[in-house]
This record gives sequence, C-alpha cells and structure tokens, in this order.
Amino acid sequence: MTEIDSPHIGSPRILVLRVQPGPPPFRIVEIDGQVVGEAKAVTDVLEAAAAFGITVHDLDDPDVVRWVGGDKFTWTPR
Repeated sequence: MTEIDSPHIGSPRILVLRVQPGPPPFRIVEIDGQVVGEAKAVTDVLEAAAAFGITVHDLDDPDVVRWVGGDKFTWTPR
C-alpha cells in the first residue's frame, strides 16, 4: 500500500486535556505535543493557539482541536 492509498490518520495540533481540580479548575493545553499552559476558559485555549500562530475557526473541528474528558463547555471536574 502506498502512502496515497492509505487512509489519512492525523492528530490535531491542539489537545485540551480533562479538567483538573483546583482553585479554579483548569485544563492542560498541548500544542504540537508540548504542554504550553493551563486553560481556565475556552478563551485561554484560543489565546494559546494564537501565540503559536494557529487560527481556530471552529472549536468543534476534531482536525483542529481534540477535547479530552469533555468539550469546550466542560470547565468543572466531574
């Protein structure tokens, strides 16, 4: 099988991990496989992306952002 014949399996550049307990709760953000900071709200994710030159048009696009343990509305521990 050639590379052209194989299905594209990619990973998004932005990974937002599950909510961590804390005052206030936060989510760890990774970009290109490296931890870049903590997000306490969706705006923090957008700011981190912008700092790395990534423009996010759709936070629900799994090719752009992967949300682990919840979605863009999940900011408290379960």
